[in-house]
Amino acid sequence: MDNSATSPPGASPRLALRGICKSFPGVLVNDHVDLTVEAGEIHALLGENGAGKSTLMKIVHGVLAADSGTMTWEGRPVRITSPAEARRLGIGMVFQHFALFDSLTVAENVALGLEGGGSVARLRDRIRAVSDGYGLALEPDRHVHELSMGERQRVEIVRCLLGDPKLIILDEPTSVLTPKEALALFAVLRRLRDEGRSVLYISHKLDEIRALCDRASVLRGGRRVATVDPRAETARSLARMMIGSDPPDLTDRADTAAEAARPLLEVDTLSLDSDDPYGTDLHEISLSVRPGEILGIAGVAGNGQNQLMRALSGERLLARAGAIRIAGRPVADLGPGPRRALGMAVVPEERLGQGAVPELSLAENALLSAWRHGGLVKGGLVRGRHTHGFARTVMSTFNVIAHGSDAEARSLSGGNLQKFIIGREILQDPQVLVAAHPTWGVDAGSAAAIHQALVTLRDRGAAVLVISQDLDELYVLSDRIAVIAGGHLSESRPTHAVTAEDMGVMMGGMMGGLTTGGLFEAAPTGRRPTVGGQETGHEDTGHEV
Repeated sequence: MDNSATSPPGASPRLALRGICKSFPGVLVNDHVDLTVEAGEIHALLGENGAGKSTLMKIVHGVLAADSGTMTWEGRPVRITSPAEARRLGIGMVFQHFALFDSLTVAENVALGLEGGGSVARLRDRIRAVSDGYGLALEPDRHVHELSMGERQRVEIVRCLLGDPKLIILDEPTSVLTPKEALALFAVLRRLRDEGRSVLYISHKLDEIRALCDRASVLRGGRRVATVDPRAETARSLARMMIGSDPPDLTDRADTAAEAARPLLEVDTLSLDSDDPYGTDLHEISLSVRPGEILGIAGVAGNGQNQLMRALSGERLLARAGAIRIAGRPVADLGPGPRRALGMAVVPEERLGQGAVPELSLAENALLSAWRHGGLVKGGLVRGRHTHGFARTVMSTFNVIAHGSDAEARSLSGGNLQKFIIGREILQDPQVLVAAHPTWGVDAGSAAAIHQALVTLRDRGAAVLVISQDLDELYVLSDRIAVIAGGHLSESRPTHAVTAEDMGVMMGGMMGGLTTGGLFEAAPTGRRPTVGGQETGHEDTGHEV
């Protein structure tokens, strides 16, 4: 059966953009972009961070106005001036950064996003029906501030679908979903396509593009450089179109962790009740990370990762100081400042609001966590030249695309802000780095650069802890892997000794008995398989690295 349903011959495309240009002070973001989306197709939009994808989609959704160019909707010229007008036409969008009110419930947030609002009570059943269709549990009466990032993404997707759109724009929709949740999402998207709806799909996960999408348009430097059938391409050929060259490979890594070395980070039977009534309590979590190694923690969203990150970073304090130790010193009763003074750096899950203050400049955001580094503060006074210099170093080292060190954090694309936060922490040369989802929403080349930076930090003798839902990322990075499920942490094992199937079983809460055969393809015994010359957790997923 041919699943690539498109408009009938002679029919007008659902959406057609011609010569779209958009610039901001000092930069041309969209440069005469043409794009056509047919009825009944899933169309991917690919490009590096800063290539102009999100700006182009904001123009389609009425958030921004193009400087020039034309747009037609089902053969009729249109000028969309607001998201409300886009929704009335039948265009829905799920943004990478969530547009939710933390103090409101899921149902209240959904009601605000629907034309005419409607009764919150009547929405509850509709929310449950759609969320069940996706295989993503969603409780309408929970407050958004209680939700994990993955659960917040579900709210956005459900709200979009309740508007009954003809065109759905999804910006990195699986970045906080588990593989099982992603498969459920793909099934729904295919069903919507077969009903004649259109999907514009933005993702950096090239295996998803190849498996799901009928066509793919590639932006580079603000221009459309290709439109191809992704099923006829390889992951590396798509990455080459995006960045203009082959993505960098990780260098060979020697085992730099000494068995006898004293751990730089230790967690000893840490138990912590969640301060969220819907959250997950932690139960006797124990782990250690030695100098020169990366420990990866896998898990489905909402299984205690947020609580663990808050405990490790110092946001949640514990009465028993020895529950967490940095270089042998008990710190569980100390806040973030003293822990950073001992050499800890943290990359939180939430970029805006936790990793960076949206309204502050990049230089000011650099100062917030790096003020001890490189003489940014002297005699209690901020040294502006040094602070801006450090921010510019982060930007150049990690290829952060922004309008200078004075640019507000909220003005950056999600991937560029992620690169800035990662770079800010790594360039402080910490002894211990704890990172949650380090390459969330980051393009192929930048993800490889971040991975290389983490490996380089590890090879300098730091202890690195990575919490991620991306199994391929954990296989690429980790020397040892553990799984968190229901607030319990499995015993860590060498990465080469853990198959992807093992991981899936443990992520489902079965910490004890592991089976053979199942949802995940097992890695060959004794080694990690490679994709594009790099080790991953699958035989040939086509993941970019």
